[in-house]
Amino acid sequence: MRFRRPDKKKILAFLAVLGPGIITASVDNDAGGIATYSIAGAHFGYALLWTLIPITVALIVVQEMVARMGVVTGKTLADLIREKFGVRPTFFLLTALLVANFGNIVAEFAGWAAALEIFGISKYVSVPIGAVAVWFLVVKGTYRVVEKIFLIASTVYFTYAVSAWLGHPPWGKVARELVTPHLDVDGAYVTLLIGMVGTTIAPWMQFYLQSAVVEKNIQVEDYRYERADVVMGCIVTDVVALSIIVACGATLFAAGVRIEDAKDAALALSPLAGKYASILFAIGLANASLFAASILPLSTAYSLCEGMGWESGIDKDFRTAPHFFWLYTGLIVTGATFVLYPKAPLILIMYLSQVANGILLPFVLIFMLKLINDRTLMGDYVNSRGLNGVAWATTAVMIVLTAILVILTLFPGLPVLLGL
Repeated sequence: MRFRRPDKKKILAFLAVLGPGIITASVDNDAGGIATYSIAGAHFGYALLWTLIPITVALIVVQEMVARMGVVTGKTLADLIREKFGVRPTFFLLTALLVANFGNIVAEFAGWAAALEIFGISKYVSVPIGAVAVWFLVVKGTYRVVEKIFLIASTVYFTYAVSAWLGHPPWGKVARELVTPHLDVDGAYVTLLIGMVGTTIAPWMQFYLQSAVVEKNIQVEDYRYERADVVMGCIVTDVVALSIIVACGATLFAAGVRIEDAKDAALALSPLAGKYASILFAIGLANASLFAASILPLSTAYSLCEGMGWESGIDKDFRTAPHFFWLYTGLIVTGATFVLYPKAPLILIMYLSQVANGILLPFVLIFMLKLINDRTLMGDYVNSRGLNGVAWATTAVMIVLTAILVILTLFPGLPVLLGL
């Protein structure tokens, strides 16, 4: 039997396109995501692993659509929404996006501070250093350099896979739980389940991915490689999520340890899985937080400038794209300052951002589906009937789950009142 040699041209073409899909999906595992998966593993063991399969499918469906729109139209999502639906809907959409993203930026700097505190570094040292680092990277770098650094940061997430392996989980049980759905009426279980699914597809991701595809100038003839980039990114990011749940399930859940955030998980792992597992978990949290603290202000600056018709792009500068770079600078400075200010209402900011995400997501998904099925924009690259069925079903489920998540965020005592 003869084996075909890999086609070097195809490999090089894929490597040239590689980036937007993997980077966007990786940032989905930010400080908040890591905290959610850590709590899922610590409090419920492997019982929530089964959600990762539908989560991965939903992520692939939505991310593929925006990547395709970026390649075919050469325009960003904010551009297309403004052109097709008008300035007023775009303004309200971007205002909600700004509120949601600002809360997330604060959360990322808080995660970075918490991770460095594990190594004995005060937040009054770590946060300014982190803020200057991410500002300098984007303001002084080129798109090619920034993307390479982001890709390197994406590989650091595999520290969680090593942490999971060091926890010595029963892999046979892990495999069974991954394909066996569990439903529990317990209020904490329901809230966490909705949190895992409902926060998977964040509005900022759609704007950032399409903007990155457009700035990279990926052509239609190379779209199959970008689609592979998107699919690979979605799968890899959920393998990381699985690793976090398994690491905490094999150690913290087995020992009956309760945690409140990812920092607690990193510290608790040390006596149970060894100091190396704990250190790797903390390194993963630090990397994820600073990575997201770079991407979220960047995504916000892209979206607002594109929606308002202003110049944007990493390859430009303060002179040619002042709004873009001042927005990016302002978001970093303000987000970092909130974390350093002792009386800042961090919990309230994070709650408001979650609510804003929930309100915004249905509109973004519906706008996307309207745009992707517009033949004047997409030509032969509109959704097929089958893909539309999957996409609308995914959208409906995400809207329902996100609506419930918003209600539970605003009224956390509701499950108790309902007897759950």
